[in-house]
Amino acid sequence: MTRWRLDIAYDGANFSGWATQPDRRTVQGELETWIPRVLRLDQPTPLTVAGRTDAGVHARGQVAHVDLPDNVDTSAMLRRLSRVLTPDVVVKSVRPVPSTFDARFSALWRRYVYRLWDESSRPDPVTRFHVAPVRGHLDLDCLNTAGTSLLGLRDFAAFCKHREGATTIRTLLDCHAERLDDPCGTVEVTVRADAFCHSMVRSLVGALTAVASGRRSQDWLDNVAASTSRASSVLVMPACGLTLEEVGYPSDEDLAQRAAQARSRRSHNDICDTCWADRCANPAAPPSGPRRTSPPQQGRSSAALSP
Repeated sequence: MTRWRLDIAYDGANFSGWATQPDRRTVQGELETWIPRVLRLDQPTPLTVAGRTDAGVHARGQVAHVDLPDNVDTSAMLRRLSRVLTPDVVVKSVRPVPSTFDARFSALWRRYVYRLWDESSRPDPVTRFHVAPVRGHLDLDCLNTAGTSLLGLRDFAAFCKHREGATTIRTLLDCHAERLDDPCGTVEVTVRADAFCHSMVRSLVGALTAVASGRRSQDWLDNVAASTSRASSVLVMPACGLTLEEVGYPSDEDLAQRAAQARSRRSHNDICDTCWADRCANPAAPPSGPRRTSPPQQGRSSAALSP
């Protein structure tokens, strides 16, 4: 068997998310229906994906992998898929990768962008299904300060829909906003992390825009972020504004090591050990969190679920 990487883009408006569901149109369902057909295979071709996006979420930089028999002719695969797939999903490239490549577990990070129009924007009806409106004016300096306060390794349970056995400990690498110099004055909120929990990005944006619009304070956000359970006061933003833009991977020689690391489930001990290491390295700095002694947890790994 040879492993192949697929780079995929789709407009999520008419899909019930990535993952296959009975009697629903999904991106995975479409691809797993057509790939064996265009390759004339009698066996299914299950896909492993970097990020299982929710219903209505778009993607420009989705990545998946599939294992195919060595004797399969894939030279016309891309062209044939372009003929049979509907225009709202495109396989941009197909290429062989090492067997150690895992689209989900080998990923170092996922980068999402959430697009917004506030009262300072000039909405364009042509792109309205890819941008979400918010009330009031967004203070981007305030939003960026709030986003910076959430960076690092922490428990994001307050921003995630609960899933039994799944960890909510993530490392948020980047969270910032900018207003584009376009005719609409669109606000783009970029969020990048090693992995995301279910609805995490949309909840983060909901909390950040509440602070940036003046409806909530930074103290409120700090208290929410410290919670170890879902915060009902956090608004989950509409799916239409969210796009998976890019997934980052290590070099080929580091793929297996990264996959093994991602498969290990993180606990609060990992947060505490990181805080303690930072404290020892910089004794003058205030501690970034309590040093807990909770035992390691067992369950799902830290790889990405839904944003």
